[in-house]
Amino acid sequence: LLKDSPRCLAVLNKVAEMSKWEEKVEGKFKGIAIHESFGSIVGEVAEISLTGKNIKVEKVFCVIDCGKIVNPRIIESQMQSGIVYGLTAALYGEITLKEGKIVQTNFPNYQMVMMSTMPHVEVQIIESEEHPGGVGEPGTPPIAPALTNAIFAASGERIRKLPLSNQGYQFV
Repeated sequence: LLKDSPRCLAVLNKVAEMSKWEEKVEGKFKGIAIHESFGSIVGEVAEISLTGKNIKVEKVFCVIDCGKIVNPRIIESQMQSGIVYGLTAALYGEITLKEGKIVQTNFPNYQMVMMSTMPHVEVQIIESEEHPGGVGEPGTPPIAPALTNAIFAASGERIRKLPLSNQGYQFV
């Protein structure tokens, strides 16, 4: 499907290689996703363990092709923070109303992934001569589909609605 998109194919192949996609480990399940935005391509693999509806995201592998590299440490940090934000959205991301007012008015009452449940994140940057692309947002979109694909691999259940917490899932 990606024969006409060599950059996308390179990212997908690299994240599959990095995560040892073909290697099966008992009790661990992987999901993969790729996304292109802001001139950058990001591929992610979520590796999870699942007990009932308790999800432990063991590790996230991330590969980005953002064109010419300006500051690799910022790129890595942005991918990691985008993954935190995307995992938060996947599990908890909901804005609710009570008596006509928004309950989640700011971060103190907006549940987020905490350090205790945050997985280890590995980031690799593909060397490229393309024009520089964005690194602030592109790390967020692929993590929810990678996570839900891992849940499917573990349970056979296709997730069609987020947040996962509304379906009884929780991070452990």
